[in-house]
Amino acid sequence: MQNPSNTFGGEPGEIAKKLRMRFGKYSLIVGILLILLGSVGIVLPELMSLETSVFIASLFLIGSIFWLSHAFKYSLKNWSDWLKPVLLLVTGGLMLFYPLSGVAAVGLLLAIYLLLDAFSSFSLAASLHGLPGGGWMIFNGVVSLFLAVLFLVGWPQTSMFLVGLYVAISLFFDGIALVYIGWIQRRAAS
Repeated sequence: MQNPSNTFGGEPGEIAKKLRMRFGKYSLIVGILLILLGSVGIVLPELMSLETSVFIASLFLIGSIFWLSHAFKYSLKNWSDWLKPVLLLVTGGLMLFYPLSGVAAVGLLLAIYLLLDAFSSFSLAASLHGLPGGGWMIFNGVVSLFLAVLFLVGWPQTSMFLVGLYVAISLFFDGIALVYIGWIQRRAAS
């Protein structure tokens, strides 16, 4: 039976080999870069919020170009096939030209996501009542609910600060995880 705390399974040497297969030798470098980017975002959350809005707008615009080319080639006369690419184009354009409104929209979406995450965590905790992990699910739900309330209380003004901080913290901890994995790989290789 596999040890539940060991998601890779096997002996330490085997685990290191599986880690090397899933994460390349650049995990340490990418992790350090993510930590640096997250740190800058934590210090300058408003800048990170604007970057996030512009990035999402760019993805919408690129997606609209792909969809428009597809609709032009395959659905020239069907107006309903043009709806999605036009919506992507308009939404991406508005977010690009009005990034503060884009940040507010992203903040509202994050608040909705966090509320859904909180309620699903509470539901899962109720189903795990008396089992290991239930307390962590309650903790996760409380944190998600707290963050959602933070977003909603001062919305849209707080979005400029909180969106960037949320993204920056996520990047920071992603970087820490990759640095740890890269460190384990280097240690196993020596």
